[in-house]
Amino acid sequence: MTRPVFPFAAIVGQDDMKLAILMAAVDQGIGGVLAFGDRGTGKSTTIRALAALLPPMKVMQGCRYHCDPASPDTWCADCRALGKGKTVTVPVPVVDLPLGATEDRVVGALDLERALTGAKVFEPGLLARANRGFLYIDECNLLEDHLVDLLLDVAASGENVVEREGLSIRHPARFVLIGSGNPEEGELRPQLIDRFGLSVEVRTPQDLPTRMEVIRRRDAFERDPAGFLETWKKAQDKTRKRIVEGRNRLAGVTVPDASLEQAAKLCMALGTDGLRGELVLIRAARAFAALEGDKGVLDRHLRRMAPMVLSHRLRRNPLDEAVASVRVARAVEEQFGA
Repeated sequence: MTRPVFPFAAIVGQDDMKLAILMAAVDQGIGGVLAFGDRGTGKSTTIRALAALLPPMKVMQGCRYHCDPASPDTWCADCRALGKGKTVTVPVPVVDLPLGATEDRVVGALDLERALTGAKVFEPGLLARANRGFLYIDECNLLEDHLVDLLLDVAASGENVVEREGLSIRHPARFVLIGSGNPEEGELRPQLIDRFGLSVEVRTPQDLPTRMEVIRRRDAFERDPAGFLETWKKAQDKTRKRIVEGRNRLAGVTVPDASLEQAAKLCMALGTDGLRGELVLIRAARAFAALEGDKGVLDRHLRRMAPMVLSHRLRRNPLDEAVASVRVARAVEEQFGA
């Protein structure tokens, strides 16, 4: 029996984290979400609630990698060999990557049971299950280095390559990486931080009404999960519809030169390395505009996205002890006004 999941729409507060996840759902090319902050603030609850919220997707029937029928250039070897067949609709995968997972479990390995009969058959791993979906790493700052390196390679190429035990397998592995963790328990490697398109700080609510509402809703859910889910069904459907409409509008959202200039000026003012900051900022602003129903990127979209996109990309400034989010907020205010 499937355990009920707390509905995304019922989560109180944590507006930045909820928005960042919605953005990644509208445009998976943004590059994933990193949620760092206090323990017990609903990070894992919010991320796991995503699975029940996402609209289903079409896949090639029988494909172990969820190949997209509409994108033959991304098909696995099996789908290319068979050609286009019957399609089915399945939930978008949201896959947990446990900290203690072995490399074989992550990338896949030889099916040992069938190997005893003399057959060399590949048993797909977590990366195969996550293709076209979301890969969630709780406490990602504690992930072993060799798994971090592996994820970086796959995230960059969109393909998982397994060559071991007489096997030589390539399969698509395009997923949105979502990580959470507590910075007090360890730093995240810079190379991995850079792979996340959006980063949000998650803090314990400090106002009494919000804390009371969190407790009230959580208690109601634990006492009657089915009734609570029914109460929030309309709100869930509304959020799901918002994601679908955002996806449909995304390609039509324009980015004027004035917005490109603002993004570049902001990144220059903050001294971000490379051009990834500008590229992700524009992409995130476009997705936000699509989510909001706007036809073009405006300053307000850039303002809202800048802290999520740029805070984790700043170099440490020995002359400025302010935390990254404060530095970004200050630069945004100087450029766009209060």
